[in-house]
Amino acid sequence: MPAWIIIIQREMSDLTSRLETSVSEGKLLAAAKSNIEALLAGAAGDLALRSITELVDGANWEELNDRFFKTLAFGTGGLRGRTIGKVVTSVEQGLGGPNDRPEHPCVGTASMNFYNVGRAVRGLVIYAKRFAGPDRKPVLVFAHDTRHFSRDFAEFCAKVSTDLGADAYLFEGPRSTPELSFAVRELRADAGVVLTASHNPSTDNGFKAYFNDGAQIVEPHATAIITEVNAITSERYEALPAAEQGKLTILGEDFDALYNERLKTLLMRPELLAGSSTKVVYTNLHGTGGHIIVPMLRGFGFEVLTVPEQDIQDGRFPTVESPNPENAPALKMAIDLAEKEGAEIVIGTDPDCDRMGIAVRDAAGKMQLLTGNQIGSLMAWYRVKTAFDLGWLNDTTRNRALLIKTYVTTELQAAIADGFGIGLVDTLTGFKYIAAKLKKYEDAIPADKKGDYRSLTESETRALRLEYSRFFIFGGEESYGYLGSDAVRDKDGNGAAVMFAEVAAYAKSVGKTLPALLDDIYTEYGYHLEGGKSLVMEGADGAAKIQSLANSYSANPPQEVDGSAVAKIRDFSKQDLFDQEGDLLPKEKMIFIDLADGRSFAVRPSGTEPKIKFYLFGKAAPGGDLAEAKAKVKAGLDSLWKWIEEDAKTR
Repeated sequence: MPAWIIIIQREMSDLTSRLETSVSEGKLLAAAKSNIEALLAGAAGDLALRSITELVDGANWEELNDRFFKTLAFGTGGLRGRTIGKVVTSVEQGLGGPNDRPEHPCVGTASMNFYNVGRAVRGLVIYAKRFAGPDRKPVLVFAHDTRHFSRDFAEFCAKVSTDLGADAYLFEGPRSTPELSFAVRELRADAGVVLTASHNPSTDNGFKAYFNDGAQIVEPHATAIITEVNAITSERYEALPAAEQGKLTILGEDFDALYNERLKTLLMRPELLAGSSTKVVYTNLHGTGGHIIVPMLRGFGFEVLTVPEQDIQDGRFPTVESPNPENAPALKMAIDLAEKEGAEIVIGTDPDCDRMGIAVRDAAGKMQLLTGNQIGSLMAWYRVKTAFDLGWLNDTTRNRALLIKTYVTTELQAAIADGFGIGLVDTLTGFKYIAAKLKKYEDAIPADKKGDYRSLTESETRALRLEYSRFFIFGGEESYGYLGSDAVRDKDGNGAAVMFAEVAAYAKSVGKTLPALLDDIYTEYGYHLEGGKSLVMEGADGAAKIQSLANSYSANPPQEVDGSAVAKIRDFSKQDLFDQEGDLLPKEKMIFIDLADGRSFAVRPSGTEPKIKFYLFGKAAPGGDLAEAKAKVKAGLDSLWKWIEEDAKTR
């Protein structure tokens, strides 16, 4: 036996003894000890051993518990976790990497590193090979954003895939999540992955998996893939002989052009944008969005300014506390530039460009931030109205058309759909559920009619859906995600920028500001206001607190809230609930509480962040004084949140 192996075995034996002592002293979780031992047993080198030993030597028990309290489980959305620990070991720091990151991602079974990424991609390849059958190699597509280690992980995934006998496509540089979704469909791939943690902190990264329809993985494939991934405990694997390996293809500007052409078909009345003099400030928050959005909007005739400091693709996201366009501070530099240059609109997208935030100038000349619900409602209203104006929809076809939203998205969109006499379907939180509906509608078209559906134009697929299935006009969620075409099967910040540009051009053509147009919608359909709140609880202890608090609402729901009786409770984790089409909803840890006075709130643990989320809803009937309605509804939601905060402390 080589001397170095004997030395490592001795070191591991000593480490095991020290871990046992730390557990008996209450410093280290028993689960963390088990996971440390499992990782070391499957490690391909000594980096993990050196890093863990250094943390033990430094008595960094909290850090070890956070890194090892669980094994990062592959879920329906993939993986997400820290790539950089709160404590960075000297082994991980190594020689350092780009943009001040460590050389190596943090060691841990609950962390995003090559150990967990390798397990995930190998399980995905195993399932894709089974799905493809013995007569062909499966095809996988990989994209990545600008985060720390994103490129490293993407290249690693592509290599593992080809080593194991799958053909792989890899984008030449950072690309958006929606372009990955489009690529899976366009290339007729079996699966796809984008390495991103969306708008999470710079210390995080993720592995977001898609199946052959271009949507995030749902049943029946989810459980099968999860089983394959979770069965892998070692990061060691053997590559197939060269003749059996797959081929790697790099995707570049030629493929971007295909995506761009499809995005242009989102315009319903392109003549509105012809010669537009609208001045826009755009920021990609150090991410991928500028690659598509800036040239696209300039091509439409918009004068587009960008924030130079935020044009730089940098995983540190150095100019913002959080690269999340949902948060006002993330758009501050863009708004400041808009004020300086007299721009009418600010557009911001998160690092992987699936979310879009907006600020617009009101009649008084002030920049006003719009919520995700307001942005989505403006686009939903415009696209439905225009579909009727253009004759796509009429009394004969309206029953085939629909909007899709999540349960925690504004009921204003339901009121809009009802007003136009079209359908609306609610889904659980997560765009994969909206995408699942799009697959359902595509599959409902007779095979002899749809042919190669993905090669058809937007107008051709629309005609088929209106005749044989359901025509999806627009879908979205309150967390700044929107979609206007079934050619992409995830929320699309690029497409959202195109759609919102058209709404802005329409408002200008009728002499209205966007806030004024939104007020017109409120006047017709009733004022609706929503509030998104959360309680953050990090680490192993925080995860337990989140689950305990979430469970308490199901076990002990309130009977009265803020002076109003509880009228209805929908417990999505226990009850058999059905959507508007009669489809049974999967179980989800979410409870929705409707109050007798018209207010509502929902509670659910975040699936991607260490927080429990609260969604508050208030509304006023159409008619009456709009300013008075706004003040009354806002006061009601402020009071509701105060009650919820105090109540949460007692649970």
